Amino acid sequence: MSLFMPSSMTPGPSKASTSNDMTSRSIGAGSVPPIAAKAADAFVWAGLNTPVALGRRFPRLATSSFLIAGDIVSYLIVYFVLLSFLPSGSEGTVVERALAVAALAAIVLYASAGLYPGYRLQDHELLRRRTIAAAKVGVLTAFGAIILPETERLSLAIIVFVGLGLVVQTLVHWLARGLCWKLGIWGERAVVIGGRNLAPALIAHFKDHWQYGVRPEPFSPDCLDALPDDGPCIAVIAGDTGSLLPDLALMRRRFAEVILLSDTPSLKVSGLRPADVGGEIGIRLTTGGRSMNSVLVRRILDLAIAIPATIVVAPFIAIAAAAIYAIDPGPVFFRHTREGRSGKPVHVLKLRTMYQDAEQRLEALFRDHPTMRAEWLSHFKLKDDPRILPVIGHMLRSSSIDELPQLANIIAGEMAIVGPRPFPEYHLSAMDSEFRDKRRSVTPGLTGLWQISERSNADIELQQQLDEFYIDNRSLWFDLHILLSTIPAVLKGKGAC
Repeated sequence: MSLFMPSSMTPGPSKASTSNDMTSRSIGAGSVPPIAAKAADAFVWAGLNTPVALGRRFPRLATSSFLIAGDIVSYLIVYFVLLSFLPSGSEGTVVERALAVAALAAIVLYASAGLYPGYRLQDHELLRRRTIAAAKVGVLTAFGAIILPETERLSLAIIVFVGLGLVVQTLVHWLARGLCWKLGIWGERAVVIGGRNLAPALIAHFKDHWQYGVRPEPFSPDCLDALPDDGPCIAVIAGDTGSLLPDLALMRRRFAEVILLSDTPSLKVSGLRPADVGGEIGIRLTTGGRSMNSVLVRRILDLAIAIPATIVVAPFIAIAAAAIYAIDPGPVFFRHTREGRSGKPVHVLKLRTMYQDAEQRLEALFRDHPTMRAEWLSHFKLKDDPRILPVIGHMLRSSSIDELPQLANIIAGEMAIVGPRPFPEYHLSAMDSEFRDKRRSVTPGLTGLWQISERSNADIELQQQLDEFYIDNRSLWFDLHILLSTIPAVLKGKGAC
């Protein structure tokens, strides 16, 4: 997941970040706040004539219409799925009307949450807003069941209807955004002002992650006066912003939103809030997920997921273990001591995917091929690793089935479902001591931000960036997004740590 949190994360050579919305900013890694300014309402500029304003509004309105239509289709799909379970006759008519009102209420709440079109919202923020809106409808329905007992059956139907709608909407919303992108109406035009190397990297990043809703265009501040009235409404400035400060006032009048970037565009930071102390304006960096209640909720969720999952995957683990033994007889499970929370050792359990003499094979490889040592020191992985068992070893790693026994570590409380991966000592030794102390402050996880982004391709520096960002900004919603994003990452066969 990148700074702008699409479904995947791509590192960039530049250092930049961006905003989430005007009340809650999201910036790059390292918790470095940006300087951002909003000049005016998104579609109101001094002296801008009505036709131009409408021309700028049209893509946004069209996109919002497509998304609303997609949500209506989602609820229609759910209705037809539940149709055979609904009562008939006059009672069925009442239920149908109630479901229509519930769907309308949910869409109104989605609109009030800024989900149409929802530009520049991270994926887990989209999930949070949709879930909360759907939950509000469910709560109102449950409240109606309490004060009107005869509507208990109706309330249950509405809750199931809204819950299933939330699931279907995820797919339909993705399809609707894709259609808008194909039609060329998705996103808001933005000029990107940066150094020779920085601007192209940012433009490429926004194009690769079009879901974020920014359509970048190269631009030179020297051409500001020649910019047409119907031009881009956002200015994204990166690099050395000091030289542009004299033009900042003019830019704020010309653009609806001006964003001065800092840090890398491949990461995002949440928890930024405006601060006003004695008339001095600044930015607060808040942290979440540190309370005892949060820790308890995380533990409950870990057990609620790990225990049923262990029962489901047990047959797959047994089959994989039999295949390992057939290829290379010996222990099929592998325990490796790694560093956990507060520095306590964690005996990570994995299915063995390497030959039993793996270390000797690695030493022999380095001796015969010295160039392979550089690849190892950069990633602590080898693209063509002679230690891995043929067929079964690669299959288990690419599918992450070899990691499934760690569900036992989660049940034992040594690991969590989501968190920084527990690295071996030789891996941690390549990282600075301050970062290692930060890693010890959280429980290691079965999956993490690295696993849904670069995974096997990330070097030490990027791994550290991703872990540090996650630790600084972890939340239950962030964890849920990472967990859901792990599924497609695994299906793509990217492997795991």
